[in-house]
Amino acid sequence: MALLELTLRPERTTEVPDEVAAYLDEADRREAAFFEQGLGKKFSRYVPSDPVAFLAALVYLRKEKLLRGSRFCEWGCGFGFAASLAAMEGFESYGIEFVPELAELAEQLAADFGLEVTILNTDYLPDGFDDCEGVGGKILVCPNPMSDPPEYDGLDPAEVDLFYVFPWPGEERLMMDLFEAVATEGAILLMYLGDGELAAYLKDEC
Repeated sequence: MALLELTLRPERTTEVPDEVAAYLDEADRREAAFFEQGLGKKFSRYVPSDPVAFLAALVYLRKEKLLRGSRFCEWGCGFGFAASLAAMEGFESYGIEFVPELAELAEQLAADFGLEVTILNTDYLPDGFDDCEGVGGKILVCPNPMSDPPEYDGLDPAEVDLFYVFPWPGEERLMMDLFEAVATEGAILLMYLGDGELAAYLKDEC
């Protein structure tokens, strides 16, 4: 198996559907309140991606018929912005968040908008996987041998059609390696790179 980089040409626009705009306004309000109240001091490394850029890429992937299915998983979802937007687009949506406080906020925000999003309070590295510092950033350490298929509290990553992540600098290769290790042929990894830019990779049989 190999990763094939896909060309993304999403329509760049600042206009979004009213439902999405209402969600993003409330999400921004809750996020600001969370940090203004001092609740987010221990989460100083939390940085959200660009939800509008993500949505444009998501719509593009579907419009171009690049997705094999509609099961979505966001690694390190934080407030669950991407997971909720994916649910609005009709995806069976999951968010994985290790920090309990953020997982609870993401779950509540989605519920308040009537969105069917499953937030899993667990690590995006399945049991048996680890990371370590390598040349150019973190690299993935896979279990050897891999006795049991990896899973996230009942969610089988082999059945996920689209993964999304905003990696920390130096963790891009880690996320690509993790995707290659747990995803199956035809799945796609959508990765936010900052400044409104995204990259997409298809797990190919070549």
